[in-house]
Amino acid sequence: MHLDLDAFFAAVEQRDKPSLRGKPVVVGGTGGRGVVATASYEARVFGIGSAMPTARARRLCPNAAYLAGRFEAYRAVSHEVMELAHELSPLVEPLSLDEAFVDLTAGHDDLDAERAGAVAQRFRAAVRARTGLTVSVGVAASKLVAKIASDLRKPDALVVVPPAEQEALLSPLSVRRIPGVGTVTGDRLARSGVRTIGDLAAADEGELVRMLGKAHGTALLAYARGVDPRPVVPEREAKSVSAEETFAVDLTDRRDLGERLRRMADRVAARLTASGLSGRTVTIKVRRYDFSTLNRSRTLPHATNTAREITRYAGELLDAVDVADGVRLLGVGVSGLGEFSQADLLAELEDELEDELEDGPEDPEEAGDGHEEGKEGPPVSAQPYGPPAAGGWRPGQDVAHAGFGPGWVQGSGAGRVTVRFEGPHTPVGRVRTFRDDDPDLVPADPPAFDPGRWP
Repeated sequence: MHLDLDAFFAAVEQRDKPSLRGKPVVVGGTGGRGVVATASYEARVFGIGSAMPTARARRLCPNAAYLAGRFEAYRAVSHEVMELAHELSPLVEPLSLDEAFVDLTAGHDDLDAERAGAVAQRFRAAVRARTGLTVSVGVAASKLVAKIASDLRKPDALVVVPPAEQEALLSPLSVRRIPGVGTVTGDRLARSGVRTIGDLAAADEGELVRMLGKAHGTALLAYARGVDPRPVVPEREAKSVSAEETFAVDLTDRRDLGERLRRMADRVAARLTASGLSGRTVTIKVRRYDFSTLNRSRTLPHATNTAREITRYAGELLDAVDVADGVRLLGVGVSGLGEFSQADLLAELEDELEDELEDGPEDPEEAGDGHEEGKEGPPVSAQPYGPPAAGGWRPGQDVAHAGFGPGWVQGSGAGRVTVRFEGPHTPVGRVRTFRDDDPDLVPADPPAFDPGRWP
């Protein structure tokens, strides 16, 4: 079984913001160089799709709501859906926050197509009841066919493909439905008269190998014939952890770039620590003003997952790059991953000792306050009243006002921030505008969703 939450990020926004229900919503980068992550189905009518530049999306649908995204909310919903999937089977292979494969045979005996369809239908109903969202599901004997089936009738669809009906389903579909067939491969196949999966299944293997190479050619032919022996693997090993940022204007100031690099290293370190991982290779990615991209890496004598070390080595790599003409994208990553080990702790202690030797003895008046450099502070909801951190208010961000209660940011600029006060279980809320430094307006956690109050 393959599950795919429909227009996931946008659907969560519409669930939590009554004023956006039934309207075009686009989630992603909201700046001039931003990219669309998810578009609601109302926005897709205008031709907006994932990976499209946000600037182009705005031209296609200027009246859509363009939101920066709330990944805490998306992760929370994803966790609930994956919990429901694990109730069906111990073999769940997440592909992303909104997508996963589930091996139903591991949790149910004597499963035929009809029974599998009934299990999937109950799962879809449970997701709707628990989260208020819809999920499209494909059920088939292989990963490939289940994935293709889940995409056929979105949104809110269930497609069950018995083995005897697999060929009839696949044959008329475009070859581009097969994973690994993108624009270049699709065009090459089309020039040879191969446009459908049926055409590909009937193609000569030798010709495909000459055209696409042995590995790619033989794999695509097997897929076209419905042969996909890949098992559902519950734990997918991460190869690297990274973070990157595209800038609204090209940056040349090394101090500014260094500070942004440090913040990205903090995010990478937090993700490594949360996953119990560390890595030996630190890499930076620099996209220059002319779109040329440089990748520089350094392999360490020991593994690390500390922000301090990642920042240090990434900074040294950045120091060797000419940034005088401008940098439009900067990224930091760690690869060569393995489980956290005692060597990581030793490296961190050595770093702290080295810093003490460089900086001198600690000020006794500052000692003993329990704060550790590089550690997260209190959660946003526990921070004192005050404006947001540097970067300003983000469209779609959850906030709370001392007088008006919870709401979300519609937009900000010119020293003002506009907030609509509503939540998942309220009517469409009213809009108020405040100074962007209003002490009564603070960032907030995502609103709680109560399934019992959802229609």
